[in-house]
Amino acid sequence: MAAAAELQGKYQKLAQEYSKLRAQNQVLKKGVVDEQANSASLKEQLKMKDQSLRKLQQEMDSLIFRNQQLAKRVELLQDELALSEARGKKSKKSAESSSQLSQEQKSVFNEDLQKKIEENERLHILFFEADEQHKRLEAELRTRLEVLETDAAQHQTVVDSLTKKYTDTIEKLQNDKTKLEIKSQTLEREAKDCRLRTEECQQQLKNLQAALGSRLEESLCIINEKVPFNDTRSSRYNALNVPLHNRRYQLKLRDLAGQALAFVQELVTALLNFHTYTEQKVQIFPIDSATDTISPLNQKFSQYLHENASYVRPLEEGMHHLFESITEDTVTVLETAVKLKGFSEHLASYLGFLRKILPYQLKSLEEECESSLCTAALRARNMELHRDMKRLTAVFEKLHTYISLLVLPSTKPEGLLRTNYNLVFTNIAASLHGFHDILKDISKHYSQKATLEQDVPTATQKLITTNDCILSSVAALTNGAGKIASFFSNNLDHFTASLSYGPKGGTEFISPLSAECMLQYKKKAVAYMKSLKKPCAASVPYEEALANRRVLLSSTESREGLAQQVQQSLEKIARLEQEKEHWMLEAQLAKIKLEKENQKLKNSLSGHLTETIQEHSVLPNVAEQKKETTEKSLREPIRSTSLIGMLTITTDNEKTPDIESREDLIKNHYMARIAELTSHLQLADSKSVHFHAECRALAKRLSLAEKSKESLTEELKLASQNISRLQDELMTTKRSYEDQLSMMSDHLCSMNETLTKQREEIDTLKMTSKGNSKKNKNR
Repeated sequence: MAAAAELQGKYQKLAQEYSKLRAQNQVLKKGVVDEQANSASLKEQLKMKDQSLRKLQQEMDSLIFRNQQLAKRVELLQDELALSEARGKKSKKSAESSSQLSQEQKSVFNEDLQKKIEENERLHILFFEADEQHKRLEAELRTRLEVLETDAAQHQTVVDSLTKKYTDTIEKLQNDKTKLEIKSQTLEREAKDCRLRTEECQQQLKNLQAALGSRLEESLCIINEKVPFNDTRSSRYNALNVPLHNRRYQLKLRDLAGQALAFVQELVTALLNFHTYTEQKVQIFPIDSATDTISPLNQKFSQYLHENASYVRPLEEGMHHLFESITEDTVTVLETAVKLKGFSEHLASYLGFLRKILPYQLKSLEEECESSLCTAALRARNMELHRDMKRLTAVFEKLHTYISLLVLPSTKPEGLLRTNYNLVFTNIAASLHGFHDILKDISKHYSQKATLEQDVPTATQKLITTNDCILSSVAALTNGAGKIASFFSNNLDHFTASLSYGPKGGTEFISPLSAECMLQYKKKAVAYMKSLKKPCAASVPYEEALANRRVLLSSTESREGLAQQVQQSLEKIARLEQEKEHWMLEAQLAKIKLEKENQKLKNSLSGHLTETIQEHSVLPNVAEQKKETTEKSLREPIRSTSLIGMLTITTDNEKTPDIESREDLIKNHYMARIAELTSHLQLADSKSVHFHAECRALAKRLSLAEKSKESLTEELKLASQNISRLQDELMTTKRSYEDQLSMMSDHLCSMNETLTKQREEIDTLKMTSKGNSKKNKNR
């Protein structure tokens, strides 16, 4: 509510400022209109000045024409004067008196003429100066007028743009205000709902606290009265309690154990192949045992390598026993993982085998380097393999050490603290990754060595194939080690978190003996729960039993009806037994035919073998022996097992004419059953796929909803930031607008001053032009 009130106050201030700005804008518009009117009046005054100038020019032209006339008249008078002078010579005497008068007149006329000429020149000069000054003033006024018009247009565009901008910002702010008002209303509603919910939750909390308090008192009373001994206080006794059964955890651990078993099986097969092919390689290179005797060292080395299966196979068996010990019903922790000790022992025996063959392997590589067939590059590869084999044995020693540490909680719990489990598991993961890296180096060096050995002149096809087999086995070893390393590192958190839980209220098992006792107690508890969950025998309800009793008592024909029911049931039983015997005979006949077909196949195979043997002239009596054995087998009874049951038949049984039809019926029956089962299976698969797709879609929708929630919160933050930013922009624009208004007012004042000056200049020009015109008129 306070935020809404602040927003309303801010918007009211903004509205007041907008009204002030609008009034100032109107004043500016009036000033611009007045200036336009003044410019129009100035234009009219300029037109009037032009008209007066034209009149003055016309008057000037008339004066010039008048002066020209006067000049002509003066010339005529001069000519007349000359004629009169010529005439005066003739009549000097008679006109002495008249000459005096003419001279006086002549002097008067000359003086007047000279005065008029001087005045005319002075008027011409004044008129020219006035005309030049008028033109200059007119040009200056026109340039000033153009500048003022452009300034007025620019100011008008600025005012229009500012008004448009501010109207847009005001509209945006009004829209934001409406949106914020709506949001504030919704938030108020949500706040009211939240208050109501909090009140309800507080009431529920009070009720729950009261109920829990009463239950706590009851339970405390029951515990004090009924429980004489609390075994959770002592860690030794608490270790005997059965922990909560986590079926999902057990299934997950069994799945991981199955994956580890598959990886170990791959690794065992690759190790068997590697040791076997290494034995073959020792016997054919650098000396072939078929053509020459190999060295005693290589003989001993191949003898030891021949025993590899007795050391490698137990690894798979130990892992298989460990996998079988992890079931859904047990509690699998390091204290109960007893079968891990067997796997550790088998790994120790294989480590002893590796230690036993390591010196012979190193000496064999050194002997191969000393042979004449070995080049420098091949010798370098052999020395690299020499180092790799040492590293391989060291890695297996590390793995055996850490796995023997994991065995300690099930044998000697004081040998390994629970806080060190995580460190042991991380070291196992690091050792597995190191094992993978070493195998990659061995694969690289073996491939380089094989390519170099192919270039040896005495290389045979047997050596090339053996090298290829060794490379394939090393590649399989590398892949298996990489899978095991990635598998262990990916599930490291699960191993460290799940292999160390214990009973409720405690943190650990005290000893393997307590863990074993706990497992026995768990089995007893499971058996007890199963006995409790056994369903009761179905019984007839009491009301139905009463109704049946009334019917039996009221009905006189109850015995007869029961006898008929017994007779019908006996007939059904006899019919079912007949059908059973019939189908048993059918099954026996089908088995007889199957055995005949098998015998035919055996006879055909035996005949083919006899033909091949006769062609090669080897063992000529084998066919006769096989015929005797087949005859004996035909005479002897044959025991066969199938889904129908176990039958003992002979080949001398009687043939039935309708065997084929019965076989077709049986075949059709089983085909129909298989089709029905496959349809059910497909339906179940489709349902499971549908449910899986629905679960994935729901998970996606949940993730999308969370993402949209996060995006909405971010948008809300951005909106609040935008509001603050718009408020800051509004303040800055307001200040800039006020500055512009002050600048415009100053500019208008300067324009008014220039206009007043121009008016004064125009008035002075008018006065000067009027004075000139008056003087010209007087002249």
